[in-house]
Amino acid sequence: MKHSLNTTALFSLALAVLTPSLARAQQPTAERLMEDLAVLAHDSMQGRAPGTIESEQARNFLVHSLNEMGATPTGSGYEERFSTIRGSGVNVVGAIPGRDRNASVIVVTAHYDHEGVRRDVVYNGADDNASGVVAALAIGRSLMADPLNSTVIIAFVDAEEDGMVGSGAFVQDPPVPLDRIGLNVNLDMVARTDGLLWAVGAYHTPQLRQTLEEVARDARVELRLGHDRPRAPEGADWTNSSDHAPFHDAGIPFVYFGVEDHVDYHKPTDDVERVKADEFLASVETILSALRALDEVVPTLPKRTP
Repeated sequence: MKHSLNTTALFSLALAVLTPSLARAQQPTAERLMEDLAVLAHDSMQGRAPGTIESEQARNFLVHSLNEMGATPTGSGYEERFSTIRGSGVNVVGAIPGRDRNASVIVVTAHYDHEGVRRDVVYNGADDNASGVVAALAIGRSLMADPLNSTVIIAFVDAEEDGMVGSGAFVQDPPVPLDRIGLNVNLDMVARTDGLLWAVGAYHTPQLRQTLEEVARDARVELRLGHDRPRAPEGADWTNSSDHAPFHDAGIPFVYFGVEDHVDYHKPTDDVERVKADEFLASVETILSALRALDEVVPTLPKRTP
């Protein structure tokens, strides 16, 4: 007697076969990272200062990238406007549905603005923070091919250099209720590691520590926990230093991935040519591994009272 698979079974079988190969095809590569970095940190972007034509050009690239990967707008479009001291800013936001639509949401933030032009000199901000934006794009492509249990909202926020204004606007008017956001993962300066990447936030949410330490054991870059408590032996407390701060203020757990300030920090020499592709790739792969591991513990993370 002959047996035949029904259409549903055939589709499921094909999906099971294709998903691993598709996921492999969407893994971050050094070539793609550097290509995207060269776009955002090019002289033609004029430092991506909020409210400029060049900021709009950067947004166009981000909107195209989100649309191309298949991320879903969280509103009527990918762009969300807010007021700043310069007039207005624009966040670019897209969602990657998780396997469990009822699970907590993870928000990945990376600010795309930088210092613009000062005294006719362009501040390209390759590491600060074109690197975090490019990392988030690479991670988004990987998650579209192989989703997390949690839905992931990728928020490219504006006006960080003016005091985390874009991320503050996101938290004030979020695309989902704040109590559904289980974790913020913030990426700010993640390319120039020199072999060392910091993960900040486990001091405030100790339940994160074991997961991050397990990721660190297998990471291609040294992943070190710290910079998240007053008078820490490693130096400055970074709790309020970037776009994770508004989430922390709202009682939402966060993990901030970043590097120590280097010689080109906030200088016109923060250019693509100073980034080593292999270091950048190792950093992005480590962050992606951490995100997949953190997805498992997000349902257990406690919220603080703001």
